[in-house]
Amino acid sequence: MQEMFTLEAFEEASEVVKKITQETKLIKSSYFTELTGNRVFFKPENMQRTGSYKVRGAYYKISCLSREERERGLITASMGNHAQGVAYAANKFNVKAIVVMPAITPLIKVERTKSYGAEVILYGNSYEEACEHALKLAEENQYTFIHSFDDPAVATGQGTIAMEIIQELPLVDYILVPVGGGGLAAGISVLAKLLNPHIHVIGVEPAGAACLSASFAAGEPVALPSVNTIADGTIVSMPGKTVFPYLKDNLDHIITIEDDELIVAFLDMVENHKMIVENSGLLTVAALRHLSFRNKKVVSVLSGGNMDMITMSSVVQHGLIQRDRIFTVSVLMPDKAGELVRVATIIAENQGNVIKLDHNQFVSTNRNAAVELKITMEAYGTDHKRQIVRALEEAGYRPKLIRPSL
Repeated sequence: MQEMFTLEAFEEASEVVKKITQETKLIKSSYFTELTGNRVFFKPENMQRTGSYKVRGAYYKISCLSREERERGLITASMGNHAQGVAYAANKFNVKAIVVMPAITPLIKVERTKSYGAEVILYGNSYEEACEHALKLAEENQYTFIHSFDDPAVATGQGTIAMEIIQELPLVDYILVPVGGGGLAAGISVLAKLLNPHIHVIGVEPAGAACLSASFAAGEPVALPSVNTIADGTIVSMPGKTVFPYLKDNLDHIITIEDDELIVAFLDMVENHKMIVENSGLLTVAALRHLSFRNKKVVSVLSGGNMDMITMSSVVQHGLIQRDRIFTVSVLMPDKAGELVRVATIIAENQGNVIKLDHNQFVSTNRNAAVELKITMEAYGTDHKRQIVRALEEAGYRPKLIRPSL
């Protein structure tokens, strides 16, 4: 079997994955170029077959197996994107695939995995529990297990992204890569350094599952006691033991991102690039705001775009609230004719758009003194919100900002 993480292996993998991948040409971001002072490009693997980069590693790994290993049937564990990659690749090789997914996996990822012909088993409430069950089934039934990240062949296949980036942008200075278990980051960072040691590769992980940062600090892979993040594709408690040495030797820096930053990044991508990127793929977008340098060529890897509609709706609503595009004020006013019209007029004159009203006559036993009116409205942003609030204050209503309930 070919030794992995070598230039020859990456070259072979690049040719192999071309059989099933589609081109994801770099996209220059005028918005983030202006915002950061760098030349920013996106590697849109959210537009890849199966909606993520994972198909690269899965297909290359299966191509490296013997016929006997393939015909025994394949099994894997995944939160979704690797599941779809294995299912799709197994279908191309015409072999059986079983995927164990945590019960918390977004529905869209479960259904799409099934659509590629794989048998799906929902088990446990974390990737680790699902993986343990998959390994048990593999031993009991002699299936060939394909790890989602801690496998040199899988990581080598995923690293083909770096080959494409450098072919298209030879003088790239920085590559930003999402980090969960570390397979993608290992593959990209190793190949980038092989092709050009001057390229900086930065891993980006969610603050609620920052297992690589903890492991770097400890000098060895360590497991976090708990993980909690909306970036479900990178919700891993410990980086892979096999890929960890490669990460330690080739990653130049790690940036951690809070969940709230991913919500802002989602709106940035939808409004400025008309692109849907899942929360884990948004890690590198959010990281662009953390860069301390200027005038560099930066590539942000968008690792996936598989987001279910309920999650998308929630992220949009919370993003609009974070950016003061939607806000709620509570005002007290006398319970008399024309008072509601007066408040509405003030808002309209300041170009606010009311989307919800809650009129509570029982806030006080003296209705003549005060009733409560909660107004949820749209604004252009923070300055516009302040303008509306100030106008209500000047009219004597003493508005109080409260958390919107949509």
